[in-house]
Amino acid sequence: MAVHHFIIPIFITHQGCPHRCSFCNQVPVTGTDEEHSEAISGAGVAAEIKTWMERSAHPANAQVAFYGGSFTGLAEKRQIELLEAVQPFIDQDLVKSIRLSTRPDYISSQTPAFLKRYHVETVELGIQSLAQGVLDANFRGHTTADVENAIGILKEANFTVGAQLLLGLPGDSSTKAIQSARLLSRMAPHFARLYPALVLRGSALAAMYQKELYRPLSLHKTIALCSRIKDILEENDITVIRMGLQPSAELAANVMAGPYHPALGELVLSRSFFKTIRRQLAKNSGIRQIIASAKDQSIIIGQKRSSLNRLESLDLLKNIQLNFSNELPRGTIKFI
Repeated sequence: MAVHHFIIPIFITHQGCPHRCSFCNQVPVTGTDEEHSEAISGAGVAAEIKTWMERSAHPANAQVAFYGGSFTGLAEKRQIELLEAVQPFIDQDLVKSIRLSTRPDYISSQTPAFLKRYHVETVELGIQSLAQGVLDANFRGHTTADVENAIGILKEANFTVGAQLLLGLPGDSSTKAIQSARLLSRMAPHFARLYPALVLRGSALAAMYQKELYRPLSLHKTIALCSRIKDILEENDITVIRMGLQPSAELAANVMAGPYHPALGELVLSRSFFKTIRRQLAKNSGIRQIIASAKDQSIIIGQKRSSLNRLESLDLLKNIQLNFSNELPRGTIKFI
């Protein structure tokens, strides 16, 4: 259900957040420091939108997105200042709507009416986990009940609702993460993002890691866990729109440890395709041809031909043709 938008990002790093969670250091993630983001005025928001508009003439379905903080945790005057700066662009049909990120405990029964006045369409909730012990261990300051309440309020008001899950936090496990995905599926947000916990310089997690009190997930385990959770969510019509943080030189330089990979999403998709093909070939010896979308060719083959090598080592590709078609949409595989 997630609609593709041309995103115009406005970063309000750490603003509106009452807590500094164990994993959090937004500066290398957003590329914007707190001092700069706090200085962003309504005029600054308008200037940023104009800059993005100039880079991409007449973008389709443009959406201004406030990232990096808890928007509804800001003082109402500050929220109005930032939201009103977008309205002239909406009035001119240059921007279609607004997206914002916030905490689940900063959604109340009064929130929808306020946000609707300013053409907010999409609200992403930083959930991280639905295991209360994991939330407490990482200083989140909200409960699993807050998550269910927030999603219910927003869906009832017809917002597009997103959820962000963070895998591999202190106190977490594969079992707890999978259970979180199942609980989230029952709440039925429209889309989700999956992030692995990274040890960022300047975070509480960095201090725990240096004292050997925390060990992050390996990349291999992260890929397997993301693949499993993606399957659970998508089986319940929740679109996974991103896996892994947006790569940047600044982020890479600030990761002390953890499963950072600039193409994590592709690695997860490659594993998912591999599992699908292996399962079909293992149960049906009559298959003689596999046809997949040309857009997925590199993902299906795998980095350094890893997926094909594994299928060949299992003796599953013997006498089978693998072809790629420009006619098939992305994500399609036919077994003939």
